Amino acid sequence: MTDAPSARATTGDALRFAFGTLTVLPVRLTRWDRAAARGGMLAAPLAGLAVGVCAGAAGWLFLLLGTGPAVAAVAAAAVPAVLTRGLHLDGLADVADGLGSGRPAEDALRIMKQSDIGPFGVVTLVFVLLGQAAVLAGGYAGGGARGALTAVVAAVAARCALTLAARRGVPA
Repeated sequence: MTDAPSARATTGDALRFAFGTLTVLPVRLTRWDRAAARGGMLAAPLAGLAVGVCAGAAGWLFLLLGTGPAVAAVAAAAVPAVLTRGLHLDGLADVADGLGSGRPAEDALRIMKQSDIGPFGVVTLVFVLLGQAAVLAGGYAGGGARGALTAVVAAVAARCALTLAARRGVPA
């Protein structure tokens, strides 16, 4: 991998960075520097589109197999967790544990960096996943196409938020 931070990243570098860091897809990262990361964050919604299409298709498939909207929604909610190595869920649980601790900032950050999950993280994950399944079930209740579109829009919107949060001027 190159370590030339001043070299501009190509579209291929950006896509490899986005898919290689935001999904489990077997993408070979050829660059790991600021320019590639910047391009990868701009390309994050495309990775979200791929994840969303897979999630939407899984839910639609479950509907076609005769399950109800609730089971289709659970399948559609499970796919992003699998395709992202649970990265977004792990981060959410870490933030919930840190903020829920009620500790000063330094202690809260230490809690967020621990590899275990605490009670606030567990409760947050349960409610977030229930909420996702409920929204997706509403979509799939309107048919496979509507449910799949719900999954795609949610996945792309989430990665657009990542792109906005990673822009210059926004503190880490």
